[in-house]
Amino acid sequence: MFSVQSSELQQISVEDLMIPAEKVAHVQNQNPLEHALLVLVKSGYSAVPVLNPSFRFEGIISKTMILDHILGIERFEVEKLSAATVKEVMDRDVPTINKKDSFLKALKSVINHPFVCVVDEDGLFDGILTRRVILKQLNRHLHEYNNGR
Repeated sequence: MFSVQSSELQQISVEDLMIPAEKVAHVQNQNPLEHALLVLVKSGYSAVPVLNPSFRFEGIISKTMILDHILGIERFEVEKLSAATVKEVMDRDVPTINKKDSFLKALKSVINHPFVCVVDEDGLFDGILTRRVILKQLNRHLHEYNNGR
């Protein structure tokens, strides 16, 4: 029987699978919502990490959060996009992982999230780990196991 705790999978760390910070679209906490929405639309992502000026991870901002913020009773109040900052709207209560964490911890972390941010001990943003990468790795191991039988 295949085990997620197989020795091969246990040897894989988050660092082996993550997308490094330099390649990740993000916004700063002081950016206006207008800028964040532009980044989200242009990148095609539904959410991106929010960093402070020192590149410490602070949370996540999404298209839905921005649209909820500008939704009025009868119309979208677009003028709020330049008046509010990312810091006012972002979600701070999101899980993070460390690049030394195991595959199993990574798997558990992406169950309820399309991606999880990777931070170091000081809270500096190292990158992201996507559910897609975890599922691809798990799929590869399942196929290797089934073909090896």
